[in-house]
Amino acid sequence: MSVDIREVIKAASFVSTLTWEARFIETREELKEVVQRIRSAGLTIVLTMGTWDMLHIGHDRYMREARMRGDILIVGADDDKKAQVRKGENRPVVPQDERLEMLCHQRYVDLVILKSIDDAQWLLIKTVRPDILIAVEGTYTPEQISEIAAFCGEVVVLPRQAETSTSAKIRRLVCDGADIFMRLLMPGVEALIRKTYERVKNGEGV
Repeated sequence: MSVDIREVIKAASFVSTLTWEARFIETREELKEVVQRIRSAGLTIVLTMGTWDMLHIGHDRYMREARMRGDILIVGADDDKKAQVRKGENRPVVPQDERLEMLCHQRYVDLVILKSIDDAQWLLIKTVRPDILIAVEGTYTPEQISEIAAFCGEVVVLPRQAETSTSAKIRRLVCDGADIFMRLLMPGVEALIRKTYERVKNGEGV
């Protein structure tokens, strides 16, 4: 596989002119205006959404697959409260401001907007009305997809792009930490048990 250096230079030149703030859409009103301008230019809009906690290779592959299906990829990111409801009380690991900025630094992401837990169901989908909505398998039931399809040109369901997941990475970190803790703790516990045994054996404290 050969690298087309012209495309690399073209992409690098484009990306280098955009700060993360230039990719972040702060309000629904701004989003509507941006979407209208994109459509006026005849460009295809792709929309996808998620929590994007602790970005990993599966996320990158997923966003690449999404971006390849259109001209502009808009990514919705759950706010911290919504992420907690969806993922559990100890999530997200990465706070929303950092997740938003990291998404904006991703090569395949064009625009990013925050999804609030207070938003009405599918508000972002209804606002953007994307040409293509990208979802990972298991996100929606067949019935939900049929309902969502009324607001999209097409709904594309992708398989998970890697065996890893944020939850799996967190479990691994917790288990690794627990292993280290046990290795440090056990010698002291064993010494305490031996000391206590000797005291009982010698009739001390009995």
